[in-house]
Amino acid sequence: MTLEGPAGPVNILRGLDLTVHGGEAVGVVGPSGSGKSTMMMVIAGLERATDGVVTVAGHDLTAMDEDDLALFRRDTLGVVFQGFHLVPTMTALENVAVPLEFAGRRDAFERAAEHLEAVGLGHRLDHYPGQLSGGEQQRVALARAFVVEPKVLLADEPTGNLDQDTGAHVMDLLFDMAKKKGATLLLITHDPRLAGRCDRVVSLRDGEIKEARAA
Repeated sequence: MTLEGPAGPVNILRGLDLTVHGGEAVGVVGPSGSGKSTMMMVIAGLERATDGVVTVAGHDLTAMDEDDLALFRRDTLGVVFQGFHLVPTMTALENVAVPLEFAGRRDAFERAAEHLEAVGLGHRLDHYPGQLSGGEQQRVALARAFVVEPKVLLADEPTGNLDQDTGAHVMDLLFDMAKKKGATLLLITHDPRLAGRCDRVVSLRDGEIKEARAA
């Protein structure tokens, strides 16, 4: 994949060939700048591959226009970021209900409440992100990601802003929910211990897969 930089074209991903099976958990590791986050953006349809084919859950992303990609993300993907990405003017309940409201679900708030209960925040439904700890905010983000019953969950350094104990609790929830939902998990992390909890670990360097092994 090539992006245009100030000094001209920059090759970010170089002939990447990766197959992930349904229900599999894959940890993606590598140094900063190796292409991990770019790969996730391509899988999410937020960046366009300049060559090759990107197929996710049976959808050929390279053949989709922006409207189709938006529907694909709404109906197929759950995404958890390092920085939570919650809407600060919405309560925890409203943040989790948003993707269901976009999908026209009449039970959006009921399902949102159920998923917040599942991550231990049933007592925090009406609290705003600024009233929640970092761990609580990330649990809201988890509930939001899983409320749409995603086929694929993308997690980019989900514990990067959390202390060790809080991060461990969040990851326990993430792996448990992914297993219960049967979601395919792609976890980007700098922590080899977290990657080792996946079924397989893929190492990226300079935009290429340098190693793929069972965890």
